[in-house]
Amino acid sequence: MSQCLSCGACCASFRVSFYWAEASDGGGTVPVELTETLDPWQSCMRGTWSDAPLCTALEGEVGSRVSCTIYSQRPSPCHAVNEGDAQCLRARERWGLTIPQQQPCPA
Repeated sequence: MSQCLSCGACCASFRVSFYWAEASDGGGTVPVELTETLDPWQSCMRGTWSDAPLCTALEGEVGSRVSCTIYSQRPSPCHAVNEGDAQCLRARERWGLTIPQQQPCPA
């Protein structure tokens, strides 16, 4: 099982910015009411544009049990983060969470 379901650190560590057209008002899937405008070309997830980012779509407690309320509609930067990659590890370190052990690929 993915450690992402009990982590959420990436959702509470970085600004999640993306091309404005990924939002529903531009034809995309991200609910526009959960976004903020950065400039004429970029939007971000509401709550992530601060010194203490916390995505408004994150439900639960970081490091305990979490879920994304718009998982199937999330923006491209969220698709780009993978469990155990550099961004994941930075976020987990920021929150004082253990580093996930890499699982060997099945033969």
